[in-house]
Amino acid sequence: MKDRFIELYQHFITRPGADKLLSWLETTDFFEAPASTRFHLARPGGLVEHSIHVYHRLRDLYVSERQRAEDQAFIDLLNGEEETIAICGLLHDICKANFYAVEMRNRKNEQGQWEKYPFYVVNDQLPYGHGEKSVYIISGFMKLTREEAMAIRWHMGFSDNDFKAGGFSVGNAFEKFPLALLTHMADLQATYMDEPRDDA
Repeated sequence: MKDRFIELYQHFITRPGADKLLSWLETTDFFEAPASTRFHLARPGGLVEHSIHVYHRLRDLYVSERQRAEDQAFIDLLNGEEETIAICGLLHDICKANFYAVEMRNRKNEQGQWEKYPFYVVNDQLPYGHGEKSVYIISGFMKLTREEAMAIRWHMGFSDNDFKAGGFSVGNAFEKFPLALLTHMADLQATYMDEPRDDA
């Protein structure tokens, strides 16, 4: 999955600073980290796998919306939109780099004996939120468009802590920036359709 991520990244994301961001990712655990502690893709490499799934889902959604809106056969994405889709899909969860740690717990095995097993815990080294942290990290290396920043910031949709605290920003963002809504939808599709829980 790492090779596929890098292939997509280098092919589509070419703006100034993209190479430095990829080099930074290589210094983190991004390519070995899970996507979650115990839900979707809670295993080594789950984060990069999830990122690729979201990229593909987002591209499919974007193409579908372009076809419907323009009412003509889709030929190719124009004006750098492939880069935008790659940035939002591949990098929306960059905030999870260096985010998880492994601890040991006890459980009984099939023979009824206690054994230690590893499990993931959150060990946030940069407590800056979720989507906003991804925007912050990316922006330290390369410039995002306003639409890209909004899409990444609000990719959690109505699960975002701002909404849970009574804020209305996510709804406003979805109204003003359709890419934000599509990125959230792609994240949901990837999580619930492409990544069934191992214990399901």
